Amino acid sequence: MGWVVPGGSSGGEGVSRPTRTPRVTIALPVYNGADTVALVIESVLGQSCTDLELVISDNASTDGTDEICRHFARADERVVYQRHGTNVGLLNNFISAAEKATGTHLRWIGDDDSLEPGYVTRALEVFDEDERRVVVTTQIAYRDAEGVETLDTDYDPAALSSADPIERFAEMLRLLTSGFALLDPLYSMMRRELAVLPRRNMLREDEIFAARLALAGPWGHVPAPLAHRHRSQVPTSELVGLLGVPSWHRHAMDVLMCQDLLDWIARSSLDPALRRRARVEVLRMYARRKRNKVRRGVAKLERLAGRPARLSPSGAR
Repeated sequence: MGWVVPGGSSGGEGVSRPTRTPRVTIALPVYNGADTVALVIESVLGQSCTDLELVISDNASTDGTDEICRHFARADERVVYQRHGTNVGLLNNFISAAEKATGTHLRWIGDDDSLEPGYVTRALEVFDEDERRVVVTTQIAYRDAEGVETLDTDYDPAALSSADPIERFAEMLRLLTSGFALLDPLYSMMRRELAVLPRRNMLREDEIFAARLALAGPWGHVPAPLAHRHRSQVPTSELVGLLGVPSWHRHAMDVLMCQDLLDWIARSSLDPALRRRARVEVLRMYARRKRNKVRRGVAKLERLAGRPARLSPSGAR
């Protein structure tokens, strides 16, 4: 990965970082975000907790993103800006932002998202309540293309706060087929060592990563809408291109996801009994996905036949 530094040369970071070590890193991967990135940056720098850094990883943007980010980096020493010389792909840009982080805790933020001023303070308070916690989620307000926000408050944090890793794992797999957006784990605050776990480009990689986070330790939750995200549904055919995976993967997503989870379980530090329980939960998730696919197929046929759909559960994935 080659970086572009001030003056146009490559081989180092865009901006030298301060010597202090912050408690929190907000990691901002961006590509052609000139229309929105300034508001994102301002929401991070406007946090009531100032013990943070903002690491911006620019994926070789071709609009005015570079100039905007450099402006903020010159104005505030908490901003660390780096720019890839070439586009390294969606996932690699997320990873690269996390790898440059120095905070003990990390949160990714999208290039058209925002945080309430008290976000970092509230999340850290929940971490401080229990040193075992590895992830802290909050409610997230989602806005659509017209700017209308919706907030789902039905999430129950009890299972993911359990000391039993398989109870947490099972709950996450359940959410992956019925309510992933209730908490959106990739946009939570987590311990930095988890943010740099090995990952690879594949469809549903975000869901696999969330399941691995569930195995890592108990979670905490702030029942308040402290984050705002743009709700978008990227077609699978487009994701194939963004992630650089073979096109046939879109037809085998369930199998590939389950295989990756089973491989991770086999390499984990879980004892044999916990591994057996974890494998059972993966198989249960696979069965749920297949049932949901059948329901969607039946509902589609009924719509085509002019009959009311009866079997498709709300939010099934």
